[in-house]
Amino acid sequence: MRDMGLVKNDEPVQRLFTQGMVIKDGAKMSKNLGNVVSPDEMVARYGADATRMYSLFAAPPDRDLDWQESGIEGIQRFFGRVYRFYLRNPVKKSSDPEHAEQLVMLSSEARAVQRKLHQTIKRVTHDFQGRWHFNTCIAAVMELVNEIYGAEEAIAAGRIPASLLAELQRNIALLLAPMAPYLAHELWR
Repeated sequence: MRDMGLVKNDEPVQRLFTQGMVIKDGAKMSKNLGNVVSPDEMVARYGADATRMYSLFAAPPDRDLDWQESGIEGIQRFFGRVYRFYLRNPVKKSSDPEHAEQLVMLSSEARAVQRKLHQTIKRVTHDFQGRWHFNTCIAAVMELVNEIYGAEEAIAAGRIPASLLAELQRNIALLLAPMAPYLAHELWR
């Protein structure tokens, strides 16, 4: 490109990123070998978000991915948990003037959930930018959802205020959006 006068610098890219291969049954997937998993079949069976998120979760982008359909089923179960959390805890939109006061006077359980949310946002931001470690981003969101499920008793008892639940739901949808846009859109609505 430099020799053609299209760019002035020696290298047109700042960093080379080599992606890993997808492996199925011990062999690298190849159209020539006919051992390719059809994305259309996976999308039809499990949905676009589950298929996409599994491929991001199963391995870092620079490593080989050992394809296993049971992993997609695990992602589907995770989506079900997230969706059930939203259904069980509907957030009413209101302009509550006590919102800021509620967040100041959080119970210890609420503080723990809020802390986990903030840690998750930090971790996803760090792993997403530059490193492209989507698998650890997804794992962090899964840990957050596990923490929320562990706090269900406190949610039911009202020790976690509605304003914090709204913050959790808003941020979970935003954290999932790059990896599961259809689910995130549904959750956002």
